[in-house]
Amino acid sequence: MSYQMSDLLQLVVSEGASDLHIRVGVPPVIRVHGILHRVEGPHLGPEDTEELMRSITSDDHIQHVRERGGADFGFAFGDAARFRVSVFKEKGNFAMVLRQIPSKMLTFEQIGLPASCRELLYKPRGLVLVTGPTGSGKTTTLASMINIINEERDEAHIITVEDPIEYYHKHKKALITQREIHVDVPNFAEALRRALRQDPDVVLVGEMRDLETIEAAVTAAETGHLVFGTLHTTGAAKTIDRLVNAFPVNQQETIRIQLSTVLQAVISQLLIPRIDKPGRVAVFEVMINTPSVAALIRDNKTFRLNSDIQTGAKYGMVTLDSFLLDKYQQGMIARDEVITKSQDPVTIVQKLQELELAQAVGEKSGVQMETKK
Repeated sequence: MSYQMSDLLQLVVSEGASDLHIRVGVPPVIRVHGILHRVEGPHLGPEDTEELMRSITSDDHIQHVRERGGADFGFAFGDAARFRVSVFKEKGNFAMVLRQIPSKMLTFEQIGLPASCRELLYKPRGLVLVTGPTGSGKTTTLASMINIINEERDEAHIITVEDPIEYYHKHKKALITQREIHVDVPNFAEALRRALRQDPDVVLVGEMRDLETIEAAVTAAETGHLVFGTLHTTGAAKTIDRLVNAFPVNQQETIRIQLSTVLQAVISQLLIPRIDKPGRVAVFEVMINTPSVAALIRDNKTFRLNSDIQTGAKYGMVTLDSFLLDKYQQGMIARDEVITKSQDPVTIVQKLQELELAQAVGEKSGVQMETKK
């Protein structure tokens, strides 16, 4: 076989790629700054993908793939990088995707998180949700938050529950316990129930994907713990609806009341390709739970949350659309990205037109000044 897994992983690290795809019928493919590139070389055959897969996958995980059609695990490539690996069957053949986990923790400034989010790390209790589509950088944001708590809060015991563990944290000022689903504990809900007996101050739930996990996370936040969780939603209103709709109709009013009291904030994020240099930039929406926001959640009026976020700048709230406009004005992202990613495209197009008109008028008056001289 012409490809060695170690060479491919080295390529991912040296190119700064986020993902490596191994499939039958194409050469290996890497994703750099959001764009897929094929590695130069022959197409992979079924025996090639199986050999590459076996070079890093344990017998237990191979058994998982055979029985359930897939397996996920964390994998260290020496000291160079860690990878989150997904092995699966496709048309009867083995296939894999390896996501590179950055080894360096980013600061709030490097991520571009609004300053108001930093205060959330010192709350004694409550629920902080970081949301966004797959590959939007949620894991990186949460790892950075946990790292700051780890460095600055000497009274904190942090428990993380992940599937699989992505960032490895060392004990700093805080004490940190990291538990992996299917390795240390069978599922998220069970891990959270157990966590409450392990004297935690801060709990990170890798994914709030089912009713049991959501219930356990809300209970943990209610009983005096600071809980961080992720959801694959965009925007605060959709996030609240997603949580509430996970419950049977007869329990939805209760969960709305619980959420209105335990929620601290919803941070939604997207990664957008940059036009000023290679790479991507994160854009955020931040909703902080104020008495007005709590009342809207309680009264099932989530459709009005956006207007509260628009008027809540003094509480540290930021709308996604204003963040997008800001990055556009700084020359970082393209105009069409602003429109397609915005939550209110009609209004954003008006604002873009106003900006462009003001710019044109400014340039025209500048030209007139020049000619008068």
